[in-house]
Amino acid sequence: MADLIAFDAKTQVFHLHNQQISYIFAIEDGGVLGHLYFGQAVAGYHGERRYPRKDRGFAGNLPVAEPERGFSLDTLPQEISSRGEADFRIPAFVIRQADGAQASRFVYASHRIVPGKPKLPGLPAAYVESPDEAATLIVTVVDQPSRLQADLYYTIYRDRAVIARSVCFRNPADQPVVTLEQAASVQLDFPAGDYRVLSLPGAHANERHLQKEVVGYGIKQFASTRGTTSHQMNNFIALTAPDADEFHGDVYGIDLVYSGNHALTVEKDQIDQVRVVAGINPAGFTWELAGGAEFQTPEALLVYSHQGLNAMSQTYHRLIRERVVRGRYRDQERPILVNNWEATYFDFNEAKLRPIVDAAKKLGIEMFVLDDGWFGHRDDDTTSLGDWVVDSHKFPLGLKHFADYVHNQGLKFGLWVEPEMISKDSDLYRAHPDYLLAVPGRAPSPSRFQYVLDLSREDVRANIAGQLSDLLDQGYIDYIKWDMNRHLSDIYSHALPAARQGEVLHRYMLGLYALLEELTTKYPDVLWEGCSGGGGRIDTGFAYYMPQSWTSDNTDAISRLGIQYGTSLVYPPNTFTAHVSVSPNEQTGRSTSLATRGNVAMSAVFGYELDLTKLTKTEQKQVAAQVAAYKQIRPLIQFGHFLRLESGNDYAWMFVSADQNEALLFTFHLLNNGQPAFHIVKMAGLDPAKQYEDTATHTVYGGDELMHMGLYQPLQRQDFTTHQYHFKAIN
Repeated sequence: MADLIAFDAKTQVFHLHNQQISYIFAIEDGGVLGHLYFGQAVAGYHGERRYPRKDRGFAGNLPVAEPERGFSLDTLPQEISSRGEADFRIPAFVIRQADGAQASRFVYASHRIVPGKPKLPGLPAAYVESPDEAATLIVTVVDQPSRLQADLYYTIYRDRAVIARSVCFRNPADQPVVTLEQAASVQLDFPAGDYRVLSLPGAHANERHLQKEVVGYGIKQFASTRGTTSHQMNNFIALTAPDADEFHGDVYGIDLVYSGNHALTVEKDQIDQVRVVAGINPAGFTWELAGGAEFQTPEALLVYSHQGLNAMSQTYHRLIRERVVRGRYRDQERPILVNNWEATYFDFNEAKLRPIVDAAKKLGIEMFVLDDGWFGHRDDDTTSLGDWVVDSHKFPLGLKHFADYVHNQGLKFGLWVEPEMISKDSDLYRAHPDYLLAVPGRAPSPSRFQYVLDLSREDVRANIAGQLSDLLDQGYIDYIKWDMNRHLSDIYSHALPAARQGEVLHRYMLGLYALLEELTTKYPDVLWEGCSGGGGRIDTGFAYYMPQSWTSDNTDAISRLGIQYGTSLVYPPNTFTAHVSVSPNEQTGRSTSLATRGNVAMSAVFGYELDLTKLTKTEQKQVAAQVAAYKQIRPLIQFGHFLRLESGNDYAWMFVSADQNEALLFTFHLLNNGQPAFHIVKMAGLDPAKQYEDTATHTVYGGDELMHMGLYQPLQRQDFTTHQYHFKAIN
């Protein structure tokens, strides 16, 4: 462990380091933890970054007998900060003491270093498979008047440019109740400089577009108050150098491993320093911490790259693929599926579905997924959520009878569910109207004619788990798509007293995680896919339970270029799914070729979302060829290194095998003009000393040629064109 975490008792400096990064902080005057450095690895630290002392106007000092006027919490870069003790920047913690005051100041008490990485109770987090993979520093700080303690967790991996951060609050057993009003997972203070902040805003069917802006004076927050990660703002940001791009420059990623309300807040202060605070959104959040109780914050994953955004992304991709995703499907290739939703919507029965299954078999597709409408009396979206029993009118012989037909055709069988929701027209609501999130005396707000179940309650979770277990225990379901088609409102739980209603949203997430842990552990052979109206819950927390998620309800290939490009900033392509749908597209009305739709969808976990029985003979041949091709390149796409090359009117990305012996290049050209420029695409990540053969043309190129000289893209007299190149090393 000493080779990863060192503490110098003389200088009071902590140094977390591996061959890629260093993270350094020190015990400062008064026991305050002062942040010193996060960046490229340094072999040793000799005091160069000790914070200068300068008396600044209106900057308060520590309340000691002889205050040092040059030392102020209002300017010092810190590891943690709180409200009420003369640091006027955004705090990491806000704690209301038993006497009503919001003052607290946490100072160093002790520390310990442990091998590996402790689990976070009830929360998703990155993990280790052996203790020597990582080491964890746990620094205990205390607010001395209240004796409230906080354990600050810092995990550094041996071979990853990652620092995992979280906080656990502990209130001693003999102390009165305190109330957490803000409990961030991480605070990261940066020295004075010129920074950019990159975020992933969006909307339903238009998720995760790259937004890059100057960090100016004042406070900027990237947040969700919708009860989920949300389509509108993903729970990730990156702070970058002004000139950082895909391949160059300093990049600091902050990814919150959480699926609920989040806030990532950036402040540039009066002397050009920048503070980032990330964690549970404090809006609407409070948590009563009784004597003897603990509160664990979600984990934040910090990644540093000095080689631009791609290097940051590859660090996240490898970590999420290997040490966040769990279970059988973590290292297993994911099947090619067809989903019936855009083919039939609610209008189906077994006889209508069988021809789609037959067509899927003929085309080589590996799984059929039955979407919304199979349960209760669900002929539209106004009824039956909460009643997870098979609709006997659509399946008079039972759903297993149809699933057996699917299996007999050599396909796996999957099923759509939306377990967090309830319809008022349901047996569950009629029996348990109190299961809703609903404020007493106020009518709850419908969205898509549905309401939200109070998953903070154990009895509600037990009901849903029991219904789903009744289905899954029959053994015919190979895949579950877990959807959520509205955000949370009417935040009130009948199981909590009035003073603790601020806990509902976080308790909802803890309840959801408990339900997911129970079901995914009980049914390890089921492939679980997350969904929230498409990409409203793509986050690292959900990847801990479900190895893949539906990227967006927008299946238009051109829209998906930007959506998938932004998604790849953090999430590896084998954690998000992409389907070929009809043209003209049902969301945008845009017409694109089957080749373009195929190449976009094949750049992730591949599938189809259309009526296969309506394909022409030519389209059938194209689809069969796409399916066969994807099966050959699937290992490279789902487990290779992904690199973004270009975006704009021309998109390009590629996949490279770990041994650099195989590479796939996808290029996309959007709009043509009368005098098109000759466009060159340069590859990346190859071995410059190797020779690569284009498997289609058998032309041989040097790796250095492909990376430094590049390839001219062929001119075509139409919009929305694509090319796929497959290279294999021949020496």
